[in-house]
Amino acid sequence: MTAGAEIFENRDLTTYKAGSIIIENRQVASEMPMTIIFNDQELATLVCSPYEFELLAVGFLISEGLLQHPEDILDISCSPERGLVQISTKNVQKIDGFLKRNFSSCCGKGRPSLHYLNDYEQLEPQSHDIKFTVKEILRYAELLNKSSDIYRMTGGVHEAALGFREELLIKYEDIGRHNALDRILGYTFLNRIDNSDKVVILSGRIASEMLTKSARIGVPVIVSRSAPTCLSIDLADALGITLVCFTRAESFSVYTHPYRISE
Repeated sequence: MTAGAEIFENRDLTTYKAGSIIIENRQVASEMPMTIIFNDQELATLVCSPYEFELLAVGFLISEGLLQHPEDILDISCSPERGLVQISTKNVQKIDGFLKRNFSSCCGKGRPSLHYLNDYEQLEPQSHDIKFTVKEILRYAELLNKSSDIYRMTGGVHEAALGFREELLIKYEDIGRHNALDRILGYTFLNRIDNSDKVVILSGRIASEMLTKSARIGVPVIVSRSAPTCLSIDLADALGITLVCFTRAESFSVYTHPYRISE
């Protein structure tokens, strides 16, 4: 499952190359603001690729610790043309003011460090002793590469996928790597998927927020084509998550809990 033509548009441009001037028409990544109304309170405005707004909103609420169980949701309504998603739940919570802000497409929301601690306290360490072979890890990275159609067309999106038995169960692309991963959270949450034997595969850098979002999904292993940060490594170690980065055609680096990777 991935995005289609709705997350890019064709635009005319002039290219200067090797002394020549070329008029071209290329695909460019789309973006728009999406506002989340949570229990009649304006919670946040995300800048995102314009599709699957409901999954993104639900995933964001999960990552903020505001949704715990699918049965808590009373109603979800979406107005894509207005960039608006409204979600009501059984247990109405008061939203602190620091949550109500705009979020950039590239760097997340830059929350206060205290909120990172709150995230951490809500997360349970992964104790699954399931193992994945080197071949499986490389296969997941290869599949993400091969399926990155929107990235190849626009060069302007990130990818996030959920892997199981050397296949990608779901995949999303977005101008923001956080948004792509939040859709994975939303999908698995609403469909009540057990992720204890699955892998999150990402195209971008693993900063601490990407790590905590993946931890909320409940996967034991995270695979990325890019680099980790020191804080994400420390969190992965504390949360029992195997963190695999710099995944290439024939190599990768395991930063934490390497016992889950076998020959």
